[in-house]
Amino acid sequence: MSGKPVDANTPYISHHSEDDIKEMLREIGVEDVLDLYRDIPEKYILKSPPEIEGPLSEQEVYEKIVSILSRNTAGLKVFVGGGVWPHYIPAAVKQIVSRSEFLTSYTPYQPEVSQGMLTALFEFQSLAADLYGVDVVNSSIYDWSTAVGEAFRMAMRHTGRRKVVYAAFCGPERVRVAQTYVEPLDGTLVRAPMDSKGRVEIETLKHVVDSETAAVYIENPTYLGSIVENVEEAGEVAHEAGALYIVGCEPTSLGLLKPPGEYGADIVVGEGQPLGLPVSFGGPLLGILGCNLDRRLLHNMPGRLVGMTETLKDGKRAFTMVLRAREQDIKREKATSNICTNQALCAVAAAAYLSLLGKNGLRKLARHIFDKTAYFIERLSRIDGVTVPLVDAPHYMEFAYRSSSLEPDRLFKAFLEKGYVAGIRLGNRFPEVGDGVLTCVTEIHSLKDIEGYASVMEGLT
Repeated sequence: MSGKPVDANTPYISHHSEDDIKEMLREIGVEDVLDLYRDIPEKYILKSPPEIEGPLSEQEVYEKIVSILSRNTAGLKVFVGGGVWPHYIPAAVKQIVSRSEFLTSYTPYQPEVSQGMLTALFEFQSLAADLYGVDVVNSSIYDWSTAVGEAFRMAMRHTGRRKVVYAAFCGPERVRVAQTYVEPLDGTLVRAPMDSKGRVEIETLKHVVDSETAAVYIENPTYLGSIVENVEEAGEVAHEAGALYIVGCEPTSLGLLKPPGEYGADIVVGEGQPLGLPVSFGGPLLGILGCNLDRRLLHNMPGRLVGMTETLKDGKRAFTMVLRAREQDIKREKATSNICTNQALCAVAAAAYLSLLGKNGLRKLARHIFDKTAYFIERLSRIDGVTVPLVDAPHYMEFAYRSSSLEPDRLFKAFLEKGYVAGIRLGNRFPEVGDGVLTCVTEIHSLKDIEGYASVMEGLT
């Protein structure tokens, strides 16, 4: 733009000199930068940037800007979880996954030209395996529901059995997807009860689990947010019957809770969405599926694994796919799954998120959410007419409650009028708990938000 010749060997760097700006404006037929905004009424044009107090953290700056922008519309406070949860995503995560070498990549069939993506996927596998306390996590499965279905099929192939027993407070959508997965193999799912403290009823479990049981599946925390305190006993029941033990976990909770691999889980599953992925109308999601280093079990794992190796020529570290047990890569009758289009970009986001937080950051996040959940439960429990069915169980991020004065649909409507999305209706999915509301609280909800929610509830009772 300045008329000076550009050296072909010099990378292009944009110019912003006064002469350059005038030349660009002249080229498009305007005299001043403000002419670009002449269709906007002058009263709406900001004369100076907004003043923001400081110093502030990245999240605080973001929340301040959102607060300013919210003057343009009636923003809603969303307390919805149930499988997709609102979390703060560091700006660095968005920047990393927007890079073209990740954004445009697909399955890295040719390792010699895909080392960047393969390295990132290997890092995801390693971080997730460390988080869940197992030897191997694949990369990757569509979502938690398909991970559960694939895990059940893994257990059925591994044991030669056809029955899977699952704990009562598992995610109902995940159970329905798993049912679809196991029916073609003549598999059956059996529901095992849980008590008022969110524990598996061990004596009943012993009667349900038998020589035909391929696996026992629990979720910890449960779909209702309660933390299962007898997870080791449930695993012992499974192993005594020769069944596998499968545990599903929301990943941020593992910053505080013991990893399932450390209390006997043979297969682990989960949802990677909290690790750097937006709610975004319910997707994209990222299924987590891992197991211990049992060769027979490993060969029953669907999807693919990235492994570390060395180049033949000079012995340098390199990465390549080492397992692709799907029908596109091996004989159809030997395939373990038809999992195809992958969630690689989501896995890169999860790896970036976990790397940025580190162990201490994840621990602080989990502690923060746990404490905030406990406070929210205690605050609502003080309101006349509000009952928390599993109040004696510790909770993480979610909990269920009932109102004696309003059925859920009317409650949701009343909350919405005050600017709150109160949660999810439970309906008849959990007879032990009854109909009510499943609500969610994370690090994005302030104490002011919680008090506002409680105040709306107090006005309805």
